[in-house]
Amino acid sequence: MKEIIKLMPVYKEMVWGGTRMQDYFGYKIPGSDTGEAWVVSAHPQGDCRIAEGRFEGKTLSWLWDNHRELFGETEGEEFPLLVKYIDARDDLSIQVHPDDIYAAIHENGARGKTECWYILDCEANSDIIIGHQAKTKEEMKSLIDENRWEEFLKVRPIRPGDFFQIPPGTVHAIRRGTFLIEIQQNSAVTYRMYDYDRRTGGKPRELHLKQAMEIVQCPYEKTSVFPEVFHEKGCDRTRLVSCRYYTVDKYDIMGTAMLEQSHPFLIVSVICGKGSIDGCPVKKGENLILPYGYGDVRLEGDMSLVTAYVG
Repeated sequence: MKEIIKLMPVYKEMVWGGTRMQDYFGYKIPGSDTGEAWVVSAHPQGDCRIAEGRFEGKTLSWLWDNHRELFGETEGEEFPLLVKYIDARDDLSIQVHPDDIYAAIHENGARGKTECWYILDCEANSDIIIGHQAKTKEEMKSLIDENRWEEFLKVRPIRPGDFFQIPPGTVHAIRRGTFLIEIQQNSAVTYRMYDYDRRTGGKPRELHLKQAMEIVQCPYEKTSVFPEVFHEKGCDRTRLVSCRYYTVDKYDIMGTAMLEQSHPFLIVSVICGKGSIDGCPVKKGENLILPYGYGDVRLEGDMSLVTAYVG
């Protein structure tokens, strides 16, 4: 019998969060400041539980540790990826992530963080921060010290359907009114550069300027991705990105389509519509893993999926 591993979200309340996950997906969020839903995660700060089946109630990290055959015997102490939804009612902090080498040395052996974003929805005239204008580290320090953030940052307009790859060392920030899905390395290491002087518990949130100055790419070199669309029977498949850490595709299903699961495992997030996967009903907001050796997959309905795999 083919096995579909459905997962339950772990919610994160944030100073910049909102309610769009409830409005968009029908999630039972904990409050009106829900900024993130970690929907495929085995991270200690948010370990998703299996929703049904023979492993119901077990965590994804438990499954990884005790049934590695479901993941093609993929090596590594930790499940390699993390998928989350982000609802920015307000601007997120300006931040940067380290690579694997820096994180291993300075963050007790943690992974670095390469991530990518697919914009699900945003308000009219929305924008996003990716990159900066400084030509040298000295210029960057001066702009930051003098609080000249508008001169320092690169701001670009966005609309639903846009996709961005964010390598380590890239200054970035999601801005208010944006709702997106993020696929990333399994890491929570973030260095905050600026937070609009917001306070939690009466105190400003911690900044990490020393670490950020060490790892920011300077000058910034734009990372361009060129999604490629393949028109296949019953669907359009868009290859969004393929890098050393993950390959991400988007499927727009129109009727009946077939997909081959030939990877160590395949993460599937239903971002729009409803339908079925091998007869199992699914709807937007549901997230699952098709394990190793699953083989052919029958997709039916009117829905859009984002998939991710390693290897």
